[in-house]
Amino acid sequence: MKYMLIMRATSAEAYAAFADVDMDQMLETMGRFNDELINAGVLVAAEGLDDASGGVVVDYSSQPPVVTDGPYGETKELFGGFYILDVASQEEAVEWAKRMPAAGAGFQTEIRRVPSIDEFPQDNPWIQKERAWRESTGQL
Repeated sequence: MKYMLIMRATSAEAYAAFADVDMDQMLETMGRFNDELINAGVLVAAEGLDDASGGVVVDYSSQPPVVTDGPYGETKELFGGFYILDVASQEEAVEWAKRMPAAGAGFQTEIRRVPSIDEFPQDNPWIQKERAWRESTGQL
């Protein structure tokens, strides 16, 4: 089963404090954790995200959708990056999250299962098209 570990700061202050961390030290710490995930054979993908102030939000509450530039003054949680792990259970994903080195006060990791394409109706033409694409790109 695949699980996404969503790393986020619960306040703009926590996210800003993380910006003061020594980049070499952070890369060393995260690199060691990433190596553990790779050596365990569970890492599927991992990415960090750029500062939220450079992002935009597309709000579909009206037509046409409204695009708003960051930063977001009302944001309570900032999504900072993610891991996708292929593990046996949610409990195993939780155990990996507990070992996350980029953690501390003001940070959280949300864990959500990523459904397999096999869980969707296989007679649906869009699922068939996606399955063919995944097979052609070596994802299945």
